[in-house]
Amino acid sequence: MAVAMRGGTPDRVPVMCQLALGHYFLHAGGDPVAIWHDTRAFADALVALRAAYLFDGILVNLPGRDRDWRARIAHVRDLPAERCIIWTNGWTTRVPPDDNPRVCLPDGTPRPRPGFADVEPDRLYYVEPHDLSGVSHPYSWGFDPTPAPVPPGPDAVCGDGAGFFPPWHWDTLALVRSCCPEVSVHGEVFSPFSQLVELVGVTEAMFALRRDAGKVTACLDALSRGTVELMGGHARAGADAVLISSAYAGGGFISPRDYRQFVLPAEQRIIGTFRAAHPDVPVYTHTCGALGDRLELLEETGTCGIDTLDPPPLGNVDLADAKHRVGGRLFLKGNVDPVNTVLRGTPDACEAAARRCLEVAMPGGGYILSTACSVPPHAAPANVRALVKAADDHGRY
Repeated sequence: MAVAMRGGTPDRVPVMCQLALGHYFLHAGGDPVAIWHDTRAFADALVALRAAYLFDGILVNLPGRDRDWRARIAHVRDLPAERCIIWTNGWTTRVPPDDNPRVCLPDGTPRPRPGFADVEPDRLYYVEPHDLSGVSHPYSWGFDPTPAPVPPGPDAVCGDGAGFFPPWHWDTLALVRSCCPEVSVHGEVFSPFSQLVELVGVTEAMFALRRDAGKVTACLDALSRGTVELMGGHARAGADAVLISSAYAGGGFISPRDYRQFVLPAEQRIIGTFRAAHPDVPVYTHTCGALGDRLELLEETGTCGIDTLDPPPLGNVDLADAKHRVGGRLFLKGNVDPVNTVLRGTPDACEAAARRCLEVAMPGGGYILSTACSVPPHAAPANVRALVKAADDHGRY
């Protein structure tokens, strides 16, 4: 993994897929309530499925959790299709067996998002979409209503965050690192643009690009500070690489012009600042959907690699074209269709698709075999294992 992420030629093409959280719930052998809410349970799930699939890397895509979360439970109710946690404040969390939990107010309605007009840029630092109680503004952690302290000053640094991030935030990453010293362990952050979309919703965010571009930029600048801080924390906790989840920056959401105006400056800032402080830790970018018209824009952010590379019909990336255009300068990860091949296909079809990706992208190194986006919850484990078999049989240099 380390060689491939630096554009080199390893002994074999590495394999590392991001798994949907619902896939952990269904296949890791643990309780979904605990996997979502508990640091140790999620770390155990990450380690278990890495061992089952023989991946060369693990993406830690949930933060550590409040160690006292169970003390906030009033009771748990089993419903026909899901479990329902009733918290001591009257809120509820609905936990389906195969999808992300949903937080609701006492009346059963989802926790409301703030409107863009209500967002104050100087009170932004970082928005964690997977926090136990959902997102809020000003931001607070879990069910504690006290806003997390926003460090003063406009500059993004790689310091200690002045207390914004709770001390348990990096527990899962550190635990996985200690359990799997031989595996490449990656931390995840959400890009500033993704955080803004998660905070106010897709519709509000997209209208804001046209109606108040100056405030959007101010929000992204503020969120860049916390993103850099979180990236630095990942490095200190032992991450071998950091993934930037920039899911809303593809062609299905914004144009190349808007990417250049809003996404590019913020991602240049966080990558440049982090890489200056941690030059030995690669950064790569996860962007879903239609990327064929913006591969070079992703490169301009300073990222070391591009993750997903969705093929048609999910996206529009031709792997040979991507390899020709940016493959000599960035590492590439992905391009196996997670829906039509890994979810709906057979092990033979998955192995054949993986072999096609290897034939195109492995020459010269700098390629990691992976599904284009997350492995779906109900994908057959045999289909996932077929990707590793393909790399073992056909991905050796």
